[in-house]
Amino acid sequence: MSLRAQLEAIIYAAETPISLDQISSLVKESLLAEIPGLDPAEMKSRIRATLEELIADYSSGNHGIEIRQVAGGYRMSTKPEQHDVVRAFAKSLKPPFRLSLPALETLAVIAYKQPVTVPEISEIRGVDAGGVIATLLDRKLITTAGRKAVIGRPILYKTSKEFLLRFGLSDIHELPSMEEFEKLLAESFQSDLLPSEGTLVEASSSSPSASPSALEDDSSEAASAEEETETPASTKPE
Repeated sequence: MSLRAQLEAIIYAAETPISLDQISSLVKESLLAEIPGLDPAEMKSRIRATLEELIADYSSGNHGIEIRQVAGGYRMSTKPEQHDVVRAFAKSLKPPFRLSLPALETLAVIAYKQPVTVPEISEIRGVDAGGVIATLLDRKLITTAGRKAVIGRPILYKTSKEFLLRFGLSDIHELPSMEEFEKLLAESFQSDLLPSEGTLVEASSSSPSASPSALEDDSSEAASAEEETETPASTKPE
């Protein structure tokens, strides 16, 4: 069986990005049957070379999808130029993944300042971020990163692998600049910036290469679950 066909099928079927080591373990038997005595290093080299061929092939204008390296693995996703039509189709199938404005703002702070503590986030935003942190943890968009070596040892937070998956990023270095992010936020949610902070808005990717699937959520109760009530940081007891 063709190694190229095997790799294509594996990446297509994978629900999450699949690593080179995982792929190697899946095709090892067939490769050894074809080339007895093939050592592990040479096997990985052959697989990597075939993956690069697949990536190059899917990058042509004849394909609406591409193979990308995301969060330490390989996955298929729609190309940026196809996002509008696929997003429209996806929205017609299930409720959109929603985040409140406070959640978006807090997620942005964590993404650009990570690792960061709740008091630091609250100081930047001017309101207590405790309730929003719980929501982002529940959505698995952020995770803990130990404790800061200061009095009280507050918990540090950083973005998670799920964050990279949802926004189609290989790593946090692919994030746009803060200015670009703010511009995207203003353009995407201009009609939602005036209401109270608890107003829900549809999540939008900060990366131009993100797949539309990153914008969707399976829960039909996603909108109602995101309402948080925030208290100005200055009124919180010390």
